[in-house]
Amino acid sequence: MRALIVLAVAASVVGCTRWSMDHHLNNAYRAYDRGDCQRVMLELSQVDRTSRARPFIHPEVALLRGQCLERQNLFVDAAQTYQYLIQRYPQNEYAYRARARLQTLEKLGHYRSGEPAVASPAKATPWR
Repeated sequence: MRALIVLAVAASVVGCTRWSMDHHLNNAYRAYDRGDCQRVMLELSQVDRTSRARPFIHPEVALLRGQCLERQNLFVDAAQTYQYLIQRYPQNEYAYRARARLQTLEKLGHYRSGEPAVASPAKATPWR
């Protein structure tokens, strides 16, 4: 009887973790639809925390993170996120989508493949 109780508790904990991860991922997609990228990043970080033992979810999270970076006009960061996704998960469906996003960024002039990012420091204004 004890073994059955222990198994039931273990199964419920695993189910709760999975439910929590799905809940945060769904919230991230809803926030993305509303254009609330700060909320998306918060929800995705919570997905990352609850999904450490479930690496199958990481490509989807990385792609959504890259799309949100694009929406915030952080094109270099988005491109690096897509490149990470392609290198880490080359045969994954989300890697194919990341390649398409990189091609789109390149066609729009926001990204040049093969060129390192060039930093342009802001001009300092003197303090009064």
